Amino acid sequence: METFLLLNRWLHITAGFLGFFVAPVALYVRKGGPAHRLWGRVFLWAMVVAGTTAIVSASINGLTFLLLTGIFSLYLAWFGYRSVYHKRLSRGEEPPALADWLGVGAGTVVFAGTLLYGLVHLKTNPVPIVFGGIGLMTTVRQIRGFLRRGPWPAGQWLLNHMSGFVGSYVAAVSAFSATSLGFIPFPLNFLWPTLVIIPPLMWVQHRYKKRFAAGQHPEKVVEVRIQPELSS
Repeated sequence: METFLLLNRWLHITAGFLGFFVAPVALYVRKGGPAHRLWGRVFLWAMVVAGTTAIVSASINGLTFLLLTGIFSLYLAWFGYRSVYHKRLSRGEEPPALADWLGVGAGTVVFAGTLLYGLVHLKTNPVPIVFGGIGLMTTVRQIRGFLRRGPWPAGQWLLNHMSGFVGSYVAAVSAFSATSLGFIPFPLNFLWPTLVIIPPLMWVQHRYKKRFAAGQHPEKVVEVRIQPELSS
């Protein structure tokens, strides 16, 4: 068991650090371009490995909150990835796939549990309320989109893609900070990535929303290869 845990730990560290460094690259290069897609895939699989190994370690060691954080990161990475395939869905041309319903259902249960965990441990650890609340709002918004009749707001799939991958990155950095950066006091060690990264994300999304509202299709803003939007 010790050998397994050691291998699991080093696999987690390797994947985590890989994700930490490639995510900024994917954000820096042209959105939707070949480099963006390449480094985005690398980041996705890095988060899959890091999240899975975190879940394994947290389950064995009884670390409930880190277990929930690992699931949180995995779900948001999946959400960001699946959003790229929601272009036709966002136009009201096809229903959500079974995988979408299963994913959002599982996410809703996990985030509701995270929020409940935070409420129970409010005096000692309020951080799960933040993560659980953000996650639950994400899944509820996603369910509303799946149930919506007619098209989504212009470019919503792209905004979801950004929110999912950046949110997964924030969760991963938060977990690393909480477990490794002991010089940062609690609960700031969990929350500083959210405070630093999310406001710029919201600013960029606001800029995109303005361009979409002005009539620009998403493929005029980024390169789109999978299920391209209709051209005007």
